[in-house]
Amino acid sequence: MKIKNFILLFLGIAICNGQVKKKLIAKTPSITTSAMQQKTVAKAKVNLNEGIFANFETSKGKIVVQLEYKKAPVTVANFITLVEGTNSAVGEKFKGKRFYDGLKFHRVIKDFMIQGGDPEGNGSGGPGYAFKDEFDPTLVHDKGGILSMANSGPKTNGSQFFITYKETPWLNNKHTVFGKVVSGMDVVNKIEQNDVILKVSITSKGIEARKYDAVKLFSNYFATKAIDDQKQIAIDAENKKKQAEVEAQLLAEYNKTYGGVKAEKMAALNTLKAIATTTASGLQYVITQAGSAIKPAEGSNININYAGYLEDGSLFDSNIDVVAKRYGKFDENRFKQNGYAAFPFPVGKKDGLIAGFLEGINLLTVGSKATLFIPAKLGYGERGAGNVIPPNANIIFELELVDLPTPAPPKVEIEKATK
Repeated sequence: MKIKNFILLFLGIAICNGQVKKKLIAKTPSITTSAMQQKTVAKAKVNLNEGIFANFETSKGKIVVQLEYKKAPVTVANFITLVEGTNSAVGEKFKGKRFYDGLKFHRVIKDFMIQGGDPEGNGSGGPGYAFKDEFDPTLVHDKGGILSMANSGPKTNGSQFFITYKETPWLNNKHTVFGKVVSGMDVVNKIEQNDVILKVSITSKGIEARKYDAVKLFSNYFATKAIDDQKQIAIDAENKKKQAEVEAQLLAEYNKTYGGVKAEKMAALNTLKAIATTTASGLQYVITQAGSAIKPAEGSNININYAGYLEDGSLFDSNIDVVAKRYGKFDENRFKQNGYAAFPFPVGKKDGLIAGFLEGINLLTVGSKATLFIPAKLGYGERGAGNVIPPNANIIFELELVDLPTPAPPKVEIEKATK
C-alpha cells in the first residue's frame, strides 16, 4: 500500500474540489521542499508578444496569466466567455454579465494554492453547467503559478479555478491545466482568503491568437456535447470492463500466493467477533492485550500502530512493516518516507479519522491492543474510499497504543488584524 493511500484513508483527500463542498486537501500528500521552492514560479522563457493572456486585477495587485488555448481549447474558451460575459450556457442570472468581476478568492491554502471563481463564495457555486476535462502530457502541475480547473471529479469543470504556489504533481490528470502566471507571482503569494478579483480582462496578441474564437468554440462544444457524452459513456463502460478483467486476473494471481494468509486472518477475526463487546454506536471491540493503567490525557499526543482489514481477511493498509510484508504489500518508497512507523494523534481530536476509529482509540490505554469491528456507517459509508474500501463495507482494525503519550505543543491564539 503506497504512502498516499495511507494519507487518503486517514485524512481524507479532496483536492481542489471546488464545485461542491469538499475539504481540500485535509490530506494533501506531503511534499518536502525548501522554503525558497514553496512559492516560486520556474523561470522559463515566455514570449509575451504572442498568445492569449488573462489580466487579473485584484485587491493585492495585478496577475497576468498566459492561457493554453491550443492545448486546452474548450477550457480556455469557457474561461474567456465567462470573463467577457459572452457565455450562452450560463444560468439566467449570469447571462451577459462579466462572471469573475467582483468575486473573491474564497480558499487560500498555505504552500498549496489560491482558489477563486465561485459566485457563492464558499466553494459550492458554479456557472450552471459542467464540461469535460482536457489533459495534455505537457501541461502539468510542475511549479508555482500554474492555472488549473477546480472540480469535484471527472468532467465537473465549471467556473472555479486555482493557481498553485509550488509543484503539485498529484493533481496531474485530475485537474485541467490551462495557463501559467507570467507576471505577478509576487501578487499570487500575497493573496489572502476573501481578497477580491476586481476585474479580469483578456488580451490577444499575434495572428493565431486573434483568430481564436472562444464564443464559437464553446458554443460548438455544447451543441455536440450530448452526442459526445454518449460516445464517452460507451468508451468508459468498455474501459471499465477491461479494467475489471485486469483487476480480477491480478487478484487471482495474488490469492494464489496470499490466499492462505487471508483465510487464516478471516477465521481469526471471526472468532474474535463472536466474543466482541458492542457499544451504543454499533462499534464492536475486543481488548486483545491489556495495557498499563495510564489513560492518555485530553490534548496529549498518542502514537498508534494499526492494521486495517476487510471482512474477507484482506489487508487494505498498515503502518506495521511486518504485517505489510506478510501480505505482500510492503512498499519500499513508503519505508523510505518513514511510513511504517506509529502515527501520532492528539487525544480528543474529533475529526481527521473515521468515527469508528476515533471511538476505538478512546478504549485504549498505553500499551494495550484492541481489535475493532467497524460497521460501514462508522467507517467509509456508502461511498467507500477510492479503490481501497468498497461502498458499504464493514472493516476491521487492529490497534496498538505504543509508547508514553507526549505533550501536545501549546496552542497559540493569534488574533487576526481587522482591515
